[in-house]
Amino acid sequence: MSDRAVLHVRGRVLVGPEEVRDELWVVDGRISYDRPAGAADVRTVEGWALPGLVDAHCHVGLDQHGAVPEDVAEKQALTDREAGTLLVRDAGSPSDTRWIDDREDLPKIIRAGRHIARTRRYIRNYAWEIEPEDLVAYVAQEARRGDGWVKLVGDWIDRDLGDLSACWPRGAVEKAIAEAHRLGARVTAHCFAEDSLRDLVEAGIDCVEHATGLTDDTIPLFAERGVAIVPTLVNIATFPTLAAGGETRFPRWSAHMRRLHERRYDTVRDAYDAGVPVFVGTDAGGALAHGLAGAEVAELVTAGIPPVEALAATTWAARRWLGRPGLDEGAPADLVVYDEDPRADVRVLGAPRRVVLNGRVVG
Repeated sequence: MSDRAVLHVRGRVLVGPEEVRDELWVVDGRISYDRPAGAADVRTVEGWALPGLVDAHCHVGLDQHGAVPEDVAEKQALTDREAGTLLVRDAGSPSDTRWIDDREDLPKIIRAGRHIARTRRYIRNYAWEIEPEDLVAYVAQEARRGDGWVKLVGDWIDRDLGDLSACWPRGAVEKAIAEAHRLGARVTAHCFAEDSLRDLVEAGIDCVEHATGLTDDTIPLFAERGVAIVPTLVNIATFPTLAAGGETRFPRWSAHMRRLHERRYDTVRDAYDAGVPVFVGTDAGGALAHGLAGAEVAELVTAGIPPVEALAATTWAARRWLGRPGLDEGAPADLVVYDEDPRADVRVLGAPRRVVLNGRVVG
């Protein structure tokens, strides 16, 4: 499609969960609900249109060993794009992926800088590994390097204890989160277990990744403070395999991981029922493949979240939470078109008919 061509999306345009329009136009890469005058070169796409999907926990430029070359990062981003994911919150990466911002054919990325972890308490080659007295300085550094987010590792296996445990003293996270907020950044944290959650939330954290350790005691606190969770259920599905691999050396940890896995759906449903904001994230880029946002939506439905709400967690609601537009007048035309209504069956997300990014049909 040439720079002057017009794209006409016709059928059912899901501007919101209940707001449906019959058509939209893409002119100069942006959305319009007014038919352009004198358009000679028009391409029409028919179907059910959604805002480009959001993966709010993804890692472009990372694999299980650490940073990857640019050509590998490009393939990861393209895999997400082909699956309809056009906005990624990169929840921690040692790679510099700013070059992607210059590529109009690749998904847009909101970066959280590099993970910040306790010394020898995270995956090798992923994080800045530091001690509590340096936490404020590193949070400030990553707040300045990121796109409005900072990522902490809130808990990890303590090899001496033989189980998951919190990584940071309460006072350290209070000061670090306050500094991030002073610099205009929100803070999220990787948390599998139970014991780090109350301190993080009461210290003012904005989001928790995975959040498998939520209980009846902490769910109301999350709801009261408006702290979001990104459950990454497609990643939590790997817990039994991880547990089996650590059974001999860390039996307490293995048993704990199995318990967290067994109650995962109840945990997410209870959080949603209590009013905790829930968003779609896959944790792609470590051991998991990219392009799984649709599968994560289906997992949220399996957990008991209503299909339209699960869909919102990767579209309308997710974009509002991240401060990015959806199918708004004048917004960049980032959208995905499907053959059927994804509100009726979220499995439709696995088979996009067309992917439109910055007004161009790219898939």
